Amino acid sequence: MSGEKVHNIKLTDRQERFCREYTVDYNATQAAIRAGYSEKTAKQIGQQNLTKLDLLARVRELQKEQAERLCISADWVVMQWVEVYKRCMQAVEVLIWDYDEKKMKPSGEYTFDSKGALNALEMIGKHLGMFTEDKKKSDQQTLERLDKVLGGIKSGF
Repeated sequence: MSGEKVHNIKLTDRQERFCREYTVDYNATQAAIRAGYSEKTAKQIGQQNLTKLDLLARVRELQKEQAERLCISADWVVMQWVEVYKRCMQAVEVLIWDYDEKKMKPSGEYTFDSKGALNALEMIGKHLGMFTEDKKKSDQQTLERLDKVLGGIKSGF
């Protein structure tokens, strides 16, 4: 039992390996198999392991270590969503085939990635707690946080 300590609870080597393997692809069954559990029982073991608080705490520690190694923060993730939103909102000219000139020509119409833009906005809103039924923050506080994340830029989207 030389596994990592988590909140003064020692994990077995197999439990530690399960936690490390789980953070690779977040597939509990495959993590259990790679950690050395039987393929026949891997699904059940994986699900059971994800209900054990000490193992979940270790997974959170590993996630935090990875985020620190990669220099990823919640702010960085939100800024990436903002960038995705901006790119999805960029107008893209629709081209059509001109049979006479045998080449693509502008149609005069434009399109944008509304699905991607809405997804990015949804993720930002969820992160900021805008869609919870029990709002702990006032709408003004939420708007102030959104303005801060967006860098005060209200135009240019």
